[in-house]
Amino acid sequence: MGREREREVQQYTVEQLVAVNPYNPDILPDLENYVNDQVSSQTYSLSANLCLLRLYQFEPERMSSQIVSRILVKALMAMPAPDFSLCLFLIPERVQMEEQFKTLIVLSHYLETGRFHQFWDEAAKSRHIVEAVPGFEQAIQAYAIHVLSLTYQKVPRPVLAEAINIEGLSLDKFLEHQVVNSGWVLDKGNGRGQLIVLPPNEFNHPELKKNTADTVPFEHITRIFPIMG
Repeated sequence: MGREREREVQQYTVEQLVAVNPYNPDILPDLENYVNDQVSSQTYSLSANLCLLRLYQFEPERMSSQIVSRILVKALMAMPAPDFSLCLFLIPERVQMEEQFKTLIVLSHYLETGRFHQFWDEAAKSRHIVEAVPGFEQAIQAYAIHVLSLTYQKVPRPVLAEAINIEGLSLDKFLEHQVVNSGWVLDKGNGRGQLIVLPPNEFNHPELKKNTADTVPFEHITRIFPIMG
């Protein structure tokens, strides 16, 4: 309880510093510590991270590659929000050419283009970068499901397995959880292999958009895209 209170106070203090002194280099250590706190507590503040990257532009000799890497990984985890591009814009090109940042840029490209097989292969080669941030795999899996839900009414099991990088018994358990908690339905597909029926939305069921465009409450839209919150 005390640790949670400490985090609340720290978050309030950091956000206040960002609002009052966004260009004061004296707050650099506070912002760097806050990035590490975001990693350990699995929280996220784009505004604080952008503020830190802007300060690094004015104080390049104080830039921490480890901190910048963690910011970019957290930004990847926020997809489909454009946070990664916003952060990358504030990072000098010479820094982007460092190997770890080139890797993260490639990973971002794979995600943006829906090339999940290539993404997971590349991520496996760079575990020391992405696994430094807890929750990375789960966040990308949520994004992959979001992308699939924009296209498919029914997803073949192999397509889902490739997109979220889960197979076998682990995938069975994952599907059981989604059936209970997310309204997924398992369909044998008339002998053609298992199909996963995804909940309808205005993208995989265009008629919903036509019929309800003017009447769907905002809170329903947020439930359709849970990872954007």
